[in-house]
Amino acid sequence: MYRGVVIEESLIDRSVIDDLRVVETEIETVTEGFGTPWLKQWTLRTMEIPDDRIDHVARRVSEAIDPEHAGSWFADFSNGEMHYIVFLKKIFVVHQANLREYDPVAAYARSIGIPAHQLGFLPK
Repeated sequence: MYRGVVIEESLIDRSVIDDLRVVETEIETVTEGFGTPWLKQWTLRTMEIPDDRIDHVARRVSEAIDPEHAGSWFADFSNGEMHYIVFLKKIFVVHQANLREYDPVAAYARSIGIPAHQLGFLPK
């Protein structure tokens, strides 16, 4: 089972969330450090995705990310072994045990403007 977070406000088509099992919802007030001044809040939906649906869900999320602010958004899902990091029209799948596989993900995220402090999916 994969588990991950999607920020509802990052999606132009939020129906992708309707098809998933949301296990937790957290609302955060946007501050300057969030880098999304056009929003007042982030609604973080923690969800669980069966292994056999992860490719489909990752594609749907990738296609649903707001293209106007694509440099601000990503989602990620992990099952403890594999890690999907999803951007607008780009999906990385890495083996979590191979830390070097995260290098191109980090480079891509920085290249589109994701602030370093928001790259919490990167291994320490």
